[in-house]
Amino acid sequence: MDAQELQKLKNKYDIIGNDPALNRALEMAEAVAPTDLTVLVTGESGVGKDNIPRIIHQNSRRRNAKYFAVNCGAIPEGTIDSELFGHLKGSFTGAIDDRKGYFEVADGGTLFLDEIGELPLPSQAKLLRVLQSGEFIRVGDSKVSKTDVRVIAATNVDLLYAVSRGKFREDLYYRLNAIQIKMPSLRERKQDIYLLFRKFTSDFSEKYGMNKVTLTHDAIELLNSYRWPGNVRQLKNITETVSALEGQRLSPVSGKCEVNADTLSRYLPHDDINAVPVKYRNGSDSITQDEKQEIYNALYALNAEVSNLKKIISSGNFRPADPVSAHSAPAKTLPPSGHQDGYVSRPEVDWNKENDDVDIQEDNAPSHIMEVEPESEGVTISRANEEMIRKALDRHNGNRKKAAEELGISERTLYRKLPPEYRNQRKTDD
Repeated sequence: MDAQELQKLKNKYDIIGNDPALNRALEMAEAVAPTDLTVLVTGESGVGKDNIPRIIHQNSRRRNAKYFAVNCGAIPEGTIDSELFGHLKGSFTGAIDDRKGYFEVADGGTLFLDEIGELPLPSQAKLLRVLQSGEFIRVGDSKVSKTDVRVIAATNVDLLYAVSRGKFREDLYYRLNAIQIKMPSLRERKQDIYLLFRKFTSDFSEKYGMNKVTLTHDAIELLNSYRWPGNVRQLKNITETVSALEGQRLSPVSGKCEVNADTLSRYLPHDDINAVPVKYRNGSDSITQDEKQEIYNALYALNAEVSNLKKIISSGNFRPADPVSAHSAPAKTLPPSGHQDGYVSRPEVDWNKENDDVDIQEDNAPSHIMEVEPESEGVTISRANEEMIRKALDRHNGNRKKAAEELGISERTLYRKLPPEYRNQRKTDD
């Protein structure tokens, strides 16, 4: 596709930008359109993935047949099969009539399945059957129906990661991924950001008869440096907001409606530019990353006793004075596989249980904890704990809070392991 044909395609579908990755995606869509290959469109939310299936459908032999776009993430799990494959009257509560699903209605045409990663596993099995043989069964029916539908799917999640987590079928992934078209994020298209801003503000001013907003050089730099987590969709919303609220203010110097960086910054969310998206945690996952790190620190702080006891045991001089309590047994550690990707192997921890009493061995323990030395052949893990805590308390004049911080454990854990002579003393936090 030459530059003139590519620009004609962009004009037809109202696509703005000259980024090479964007051009590559459009060229691929045009190239696969005449075939019946299944296409998987990937990219972050808001990048304009819905343009690709429209281009493919309208340039295919199915252009005169029906085209449906279905958001799999917006349909309740209990009704997704009915929406896609149809149902018979009386097959479930509320099924007052027979109903055709999208695969039946779109026979001969194209079906765009957006947010395919949200499709439940049972529905994924049924989708795989349709893709492989064109066969499906309505909910409540036993009769096999046939359809001829081209499927284009889109997702903003890593499907291979979902496969590794058991959330997405591997066979369905490879069936959908016959051709993959990736839409670049807006932060990867920095040269297109101001072009899009100009397009959106021009459309807005024409629609509402307002002055067209322009940006100063410093405002353009700010616009390009912002990370745009919501991509084109977010840029359009912010552009319309700026146009609506600043469109009446004309600069006395230029007579134009100019917006500088200070003014524009008020409309941009003030988040960390270097922040990255994180996975949403549901209500059952109550441990934050900081809390996990605190637990790690507590585990590292208690490793010295095991290291020292191992030395005594290996010397052949160890005779325990008391049976070692069950709660003091060393926890299992990761296999000694070394360091991978620059990270130190961490002990596996069950976050659904309290791990204050877990003792582990770790080669990378803080150096100050290695000061603990056994004083006799009958030393036990409890005594090693007490000695380590006693030295920390002595260094901080009995301040439990500072001692706990030094050892990397909570005050509650420190209190339970206090040496006898400290238990009746008044707590000192000064």
